[in-house]
Amino acid sequence: MAPNPVAADRASNVVPFPGPRKVEPELIAALAAGDSDAITRTYREHAPKVRAYARRMLGDEAAAEDVVHDAFVALPRAMEAFRGDSKIDTFLIAIAVNLCRRRLRSSLRGKRAVERMEQRAVEPPVRTPEAEARRRELAAALTRGLETLSVEHREVFVLCAVEERSSPEVAALLDLPEGTIRTRLFHARKRLRAFLEREGVR
Repeated sequence: MAPNPVAADRASNVVPFPGPRKVEPELIAALAAGDSDAITRTYREHAPKVRAYARRMLGDEAAAEDVVHDAFVALPRAMEAFRGDSKIDTFLIAIAVNLCRRRLRSSLRGKRAVERMEQRAVEPPVRTPEAEARRRELAAALTRGLETLSVEHREVFVLCAVEERSSPEVAALLDLPEGTIRTRLFHARKRLRAFLEREGVR
């Protein structure tokens, strides 16, 4: 059985590799075979992005760590469907999308969902005590607003507005038409704006 890459990461000070690269055929084969060195290497390089996405979707550190762990446990079998026409981090986010969906749909209560929301538009350049209080108020309201969205609208908003991925990339991630992504993003933003107005946040 391959060692737990999460434990390996915590015990190591290795800095993640800079940026995604084209996946070598040798790495694809090694991952598909469950090679522990290949899994650990891939974990160190790509786990931060998977963790960030899961944390934004679920709003919970422990749940996000579970998703990271589950994604890398599932990776060897999932590699059988990897065609090499996407980046490995994109492929891992697609796995995380499905894992987060299951958690959200099985949950009976809302989850905190976001750490930052298009901050360039809402965060003032000078951090005064008043501005910080305003930022916290808006962040809390946006978190509550995201909890009112459906899973489909929430994941599109997080991927597009928070992680700033393009519509074509998100469409490929979710295996949906690009028009559907734009429609869901439009409705997510509309509902969030309506929620903020009801909350008295401007």
